[in-house]
Amino acid sequence: MMRFLLKLLSILIALLFSSLLWHYFTNSDAALYIPPSINQNPAKSNDAAASDLQNVKQKPANRKKNAIIDKLLTSYSTSWIKQEKNFQTYRSLLSKSCNAISNAVVTQVNSPLGANITYDADKKKIMKVNPDLFGLFPKDSPFENAPWDTCSVVGNGGILANSSCGKQIDSASYVIRCNLPPLRNGHEGDTGSKTNLVTANPSILFEKYRALNEKRRKFVEDVQIYEDALLMLPAFSYRQNTAVSLRALYSLEDFRTPGPRPVFANPEYLSNLAAFWRGQGIHSYRLSTGIMMASLALELCNNVHLYGFWPFGTHPYTGQQLTNHYYDNRPANNRVHTMPAEFEALLNLHNKG
Repeated sequence: MMRFLLKLLSILIALLFSSLLWHYFTNSDAALYIPPSINQNPAKSNDAAASDLQNVKQKPANRKKNAIIDKLLTSYSTSWIKQEKNFQTYRSLLSKSCNAISNAVVTQVNSPLGANITYDADKKKIMKVNPDLFGLFPKDSPFENAPWDTCSVVGNGGILANSSCGKQIDSASYVIRCNLPPLRNGHEGDTGSKTNLVTANPSILFEKYRALNEKRRKFVEDVQIYEDALLMLPAFSYRQNTAVSLRALYSLEDFRTPGPRPVFANPEYLSNLAAFWRGQGIHSYRLSTGIMMASLALELCNNVHLYGFWPFGTHPYTGQQLTNHYYDNRPANNRVHTMPAEFEALLNLHNKG
């Protein structure tokens, strides 16, 4: 009996340790620009801030929790220098596999009348392009003017709160944001407000706006903050996304108010992108919006900067607890995405210039 109890106790301890590791690897989104805290001296470099972290006296439990973060900060190249050869090689690989400039968005060129569109998350589902659907597609790619000089790709991680990154984000030639984030009510200093492309996660449309089956004015008014940006909708990922994406497009047309221009993410592009990242070691049920947009930016822009992509619940320099998003603490869906693997892949690209 005693041997059985000891064995059971050892199993429980192992499970507890595993759950702690999982919590710290999957608590939020991810960042390669790691902003200082609001209380940190802005004149200090990231090197100095990382050094300060080692000098902070912490309780033993906190030291264990921060061990993973310390290891990542050690490999984080704070004195970043762009390696043009590496950048062009990677962009060429992405372009050959995915060709974002021509294929990231459904257009009348890549999806002509009578063509079949295969859903990227459900290969058994096919949508035939009829005249009504064809008329909703832009004639040409909205990215024909690419490449832009600089891109800011803004995730929604809690690390953006009190970061004062707003001006730096808005200084980019092209700004990409994820999943209809709030940009007002005091967030502007941290997030900026300039937007050239914003994505809309279908879960937001279903939950926050009741799938647009009822009153739609709030949705139309909320998205006006993005002005004339592209609104990328995943209409052909799952079948249930098609109707709600069309309702979003029709709502903006019906109210005839200034606002973003709806476009549909091309499922062929998303399938090719998923295959590309599987080759880089990311084996997830579905890529996160963040890494999709970071990949898009690598093809569209000559210089790419990521913000709000820190995947941990603890600030790297202060040790303070972070909310999951800069605007709320709603947990991420870690059953679908593999945030640790995505973060490792992005950190690897960062360290290679």
